[in-house]
Amino acid sequence: MSRKLQAIRGMNDILPGQSSVWQYLEQTVSDVVSSYGYQQIRFPIVEHTELFKRGVGETTDIVEKEMYTFDDRNGESLTLRPEGTASCVRAADQAGLLFNQTQRLWYAGPMFRYERPQKGRYRQFHQIGVESFGMGSADIDAELIILSARLWKKLGLLEHVELQLNTIGVAAARESFKGALVDYLTEFKDQLDEDSQRRLSTNPLRILDSKDAKTQAVLENAPNLEDFIDEESQAHFERLQAILKANDVPYVINRSLVRGLDYYGRTVFEWVTTHLGAQATVCAGGRYDGLVEQLGGKPTPAVGFAMGIERLVLLLETLDLIPEAAKDSTEVFVVSLGDAAELQSFVVAEQLRDAQQGWTVLRHCGGGNFKKQIKKADNSGARFTLIIGEDEVVKGVCQIKDMQTGEQETCELGNVVSYLSEKLNG
Repeated sequence: MSRKLQAIRGMNDILPGQSSVWQYLEQTVSDVVSSYGYQQIRFPIVEHTELFKRGVGETTDIVEKEMYTFDDRNGESLTLRPEGTASCVRAADQAGLLFNQTQRLWYAGPMFRYERPQKGRYRQFHQIGVESFGMGSADIDAELIILSARLWKKLGLLEHVELQLNTIGVAAARESFKGALVDYLTEFKDQLDEDSQRRLSTNPLRILDSKDAKTQAVLENAPNLEDFIDEESQAHFERLQAILKANDVPYVINRSLVRGLDYYGRTVFEWVTTHLGAQATVCAGGRYDGLVEQLGGKPTPAVGFAMGIERLVLLLETLDLIPEAAKDSTEVFVVSLGDAAELQSFVVAEQLRDAQQGWTVLRHCGGGNFKKQIKKADNSGARFTLIIGEDEVVKGVCQIKDMQTGEQETCELGNVVSYLSEKLNG
């Protein structure tokens, strides 16, 4: 007997019962971002490896350890996209959407990183990204953050997440800070965790993000990034804070927040929660004014964020914030006995779907006796079961059973739509 095939570790199926929650989340996001004028963009799952090496950064964990990279039949190095921003920049620039223009774009889809699978972190995961181009002032940074706050409010999550902000200045300021940080940490290299020792020569800013207690103790007396921030970036950050305060969006300043990708500069932010254990970040982003030029385009200011769908779904489930309307439900199950009744059941089911497009109307298929069909109606979770037999066809009626109370009434076929509409819509 051949081996039973299963999904690849860390790449999960989204099953019926789960997919409706995903659809609810994705539709809610679509509604919110559309209200701010953002348009959806879609790009391939596979890109040239060079895009991520140049865009994300060769010394980042993503590029060094996590990418799914392979050679195609022409020997060209390709990579399953590990994040969406670089692909979005590539697609928008290739289509001529960026130079001397402003764009508000969003996307959704799978990303791929080879890392140890755990709850809320998978090898194939799904992200929603929101990106804006051509606007360099703090007001667009603020708009994106306010947009995300509106999304949390609509999902019922606003009181369960915290906004953390920081500014990491322009590249020159960060380079000056890196030099001072490396000089300081080199004296304490033996006290740093293994990842931080490696990052000391590759990506020292990420050491600030270390969760290791000993490393954090060393960092207590380290140089402060805030002391190296240029005046223009500081003014940008202060304006951002003023707009957030005017719109009653609370935040905390986290001076250790630097983000893990090389393309960020000035504003960086994260929305975090205490309800998911170690996977605290549910949304993160910032400004990346140099990325378009870095990938071969004309200089273009840009800012954006991404959120993980799996983590948001998990958070909604943990907090029991999934509305009943977002769960799979069946309003009407149609049962028929006999050839003429079966024909009539098709007609009635279609009439119900025409009249109430939000309803799920299941019609029993495959034959079977009355008892078997009623059992399927019970298992479907339908609110009402509509029963048509040969006698009902002759009389032009049907039986409608309330599956919650067990009560059953006779209804003329011509009145089925109005009867059920009144019962289900109140």
